[in-house]
Amino acid sequence: MKKILTACLTLFPFCPALLAVEVKPNVVFIISDDQAWNDYSFAGHKQLQTPNIDKLAKDGMTFRNGYVPSSLCCPSLASLLTGKYPHQHKITGNDPPYPDGKPVKNFYGTDAYHQGRETMNRFMDAQMTLPRILAKNGYISLQTGKWWQGDFTRGGFSHGMSKGERHGDDGLDIGRKTMQPIDDFLDLSIKEKKPFFLWYAPMMPHDPHTPPQRLLDKYKALTPSIHQARYWAMVEWFDETVGQLRTSLEQRQLGNNTLIVYISDNGWIQNLDNPGHSTRCKYTPYEAGLRTPIMFNMPGKIPAQMSDDLASTVDVLPTVLSFLNLKMEEKLPGIDLLNPEARRGRHFVSGACFTHNAVSMDGPEKNLMWRWIVADGWKLIVPQHPENEPKSTQLFHLTKDPGESTDLSKDNPEQLKKLTAQLDSWWKP
Repeated sequence: MKKILTACLTLFPFCPALLAVEVKPNVVFIISDDQAWNDYSFAGHKQLQTPNIDKLAKDGMTFRNGYVPSSLCCPSLASLLTGKYPHQHKITGNDPPYPDGKPVKNFYGTDAYHQGRETMNRFMDAQMTLPRILAKNGYISLQTGKWWQGDFTRGGFSHGMSKGERHGDDGLDIGRKTMQPIDDFLDLSIKEKKPFFLWYAPMMPHDPHTPPQRLLDKYKALTPSIHQARYWAMVEWFDETVGQLRTSLEQRQLGNNTLIVYISDNGWIQNLDNPGHSTRCKYTPYEAGLRTPIMFNMPGKIPAQMSDDLASTVDVLPTVLSFLNLKMEEKLPGIDLLNPEARRGRHFVSGACFTHNAVSMDGPEKNLMWRWIVADGWKLIVPQHPENEPKSTQLFHLTKDPGESTDLSKDNPEQLKKLTAQLDSWWKP
């Protein structure tokens, strides 16, 4: 078949239909870091302006009810890259256990930390990640931004910025200081005539909130809280870099053949009186920590649509593989989100939140804090240990109470029973 195509291209070198046969779509992941699901102008935010992300949402397939399986960045990113839940790939928290279970001063510089980190890196080594799958199909790949699992090669990337320190060391320059590594990589892909996968995960709007003064001044005029203004300015700064990335693609005539996937790794609620985050967002089982828009953008190939169907970031890998007509090498829990029939067959999304520092490296259930499930407009949160807050099971009607202010668990025993059974069918430690 390949010889026939080559002969045809020799005879008819300007035939677009024949040329298209050989062209594989490029793939770009844009991953926001610590941004609430509704902190976008397209989601109705009255102060924030995110025109570049808005355009991605408007022109693509956007799932407004998207979720990450766990509301902490390291396990969330690992799930995105592997298509598995944290209890399956075993990367459940940001960091390895403290010795004897007690916090240690300067822990990140100790042998125990580095040994634990290496164990977590080996968990990633064992996974058939998206870059590894794409490499088998002729793709090159670039890691930029947040990266926890050692050197970028541990995830299967052919090129990258991070060398192995916590968060992602040199990779964290992307977006905040430079976009040049991405431009160089795009030029390399053109030179080598290879399709590419790009992981763009800047530490934005993640703290430290150090936006350009021009953006800070803009948002200082919109809120009395300097901390809120800094966070909002960081969101728009991140949005500007999304525009820069898309411009780089268009300048190289790569935009029409590039699938862009957008998500946030977990949510954020800015404290108004200090630089940190409020309660009930990242690290917790609440909507402000777990919910994220999930977008698939490739105009002409993916119809523009806003969907209220339930979606999870564990769906991203199987969706991308299906879009590229590539075979999954193992059975994964997610679905193809671009397949309406698969979405109709889904009855709930679920996940789990774990300790920030693992208690056990090999026993995910020992690190578990809460399991949660969303189905038919309801949400159930089940704590694993009574010392966790929330300490008791909670039930919310998200359609009527998206802020999760009223616990209805005592008034709806049948709904509680139904959701508990569904949650246990997903994973019962």
